[in-house]
Amino acid sequence: MVAGPTIGIAGAGSIGCFVGGMLAAGGRPVALLARSRVIAEIEAHGLRPTSFEGFDQVIARGRFALSENPSVFADAGIVLVTVKSADTAAMADLIARHAPAAAVIVSLQNGVGNAAVLRDRLPGRRVLGGMVPFNVMALGAGRFHRATSGDIVIERDDADTAERLSVPGLTVRPTGNIEGVQWGKLLLNLNNALNALSGQPLRRQLGSRPWRQLFADQLAEALAAMRAEGIDPVSSTPIPPSWMPTLLRLPDFIFEPLLGRTMKIDPEARSSMWEDLKHGRRTEIDYLQGVITEIAGRRGLQAPLSRRIVALIRQAERDAKGSPGLTPAQVRALS
Repeated sequence: MVAGPTIGIAGAGSIGCFVGGMLAAGGRPVALLARSRVIAEIEAHGLRPTSFEGFDQVIARGRFALSENPSVFADAGIVLVTVKSADTAAMADLIARHAPAAAVIVSLQNGVGNAAVLRDRLPGRRVLGGMVPFNVMALGAGRFHRATSGDIVIERDDADTAERLSVPGLTVRPTGNIEGVQWGKLLLNLNNALNALSGQPLRRQLGSRPWRQLFADQLAEALAAMRAEGIDPVSSTPIPPSWMPTLLRLPDFIFEPLLGRTMKIDPEARSSMWEDLKHGRRTEIDYLQGVITEIAGRRGLQAPLSRRIVALIRQAERDAKGSPGLTPAQVRALS
């Protein structure tokens, strides 16, 4: 095992288990804080990170620490926070009590406000923002499958934390503008709800022009809100954010080759919000479309499609029947 401080995974769900598994496969000492269901699955089958690129390895149980007890962070030099946004404050309090004061805290979460919450709850500690561009699917039997492409990006610091977290198959890049990167990722994440409402694999959904037109119209609302707020998003793809609505509206025969050059997507990949609805879990809609509707409300802007999508996801949460399998026309109705 490569020498170095323990890397704690604060909330080992799909992203946390994949990242933790890749770090362990790369020889890093890893400690995962997980729920009993995840622990039982890994105890029975091992931890198996896989990737659309062909990586597939079962990490034996003895190669990492795994516990429901946050004391597992007692020796952590880095703590990666991978919980849902609504759980950030509670996880920060656990970190405050159980992780060393010198540990670097890195937010690998959706949304744009989690690092600020961590800094508020962890005064005096080093907290770095981050962005995970790829999708991870929990496939059961300890398998956590990376289904889309992209490198993790985190805030640059003097300790070269990004380099310390990079291992074969998992690249972590530093940036001097993590806020812009996170806002750029939020734009892409607006499709999470559309994918959840469609019930389709991501590749099929994005291959459908009516769904892309919905996504484009939603992006137009979001970009208007960001401009009003003085926010300059940074794209995590080669496509500038301002071009995205126009490109998404292109005919299929033009768009499909473009998508293939900018992002690799597993044929069965679906959004994490689709997975949340499938399992009856609370989604992160308030931290995605909800952020756009909040800005729009303050700035006197109309964002009817974003508001409609928030309402549809909340209804699906209440129904607890998984994806409602809507059509683009049904999503647009009354928007």
